Amino acid sequence: QVRPVESGGGLVQAGESLRLSCVASGRTFGTITMGWFRQAPGKEREFVAAVAWSGIETDYADSVKGRFTISRDKAKNAVDLIMNNLKAEDTATYYCASGGDIMSRSTHHYYYWGQGTQVTVSS
Repeated sequence: QVRPVESGGGLVQAGESLRLSCVASGRTFGTITMGWFRQAPGKEREFVAAVAWSGIETDYADSVKGRFTISRDKAKNAVDLIMNNLKAEDTATYYCASGGDIMSRSTHHYYYWGQGTQVTVSS
């Protein structure tokens, strides 16, 4: 398994874009699913997007579909989350996680989690 490390969070205005990066520490992601989740204060951690080990199959939450794009770069051993047209509702701590062989939206199916990176969108 890999141990993700997120980066790229920051403070932006509504309508702007931001790119988050998730890099494995010391080893390749291999044949596992990678996912992005987010959590706002007082709320449960929610699914944002996931990508299969191949980098082809993807899944997005309805709230971000059409605005966010998840991609996998095996050469860099990284998984990015490109967030476009950000809204105030997107404000949260974003977490990268590595899962198993099957795509999932459940936090229970992910084994390694990053520390999180803060994304704040002003309106």
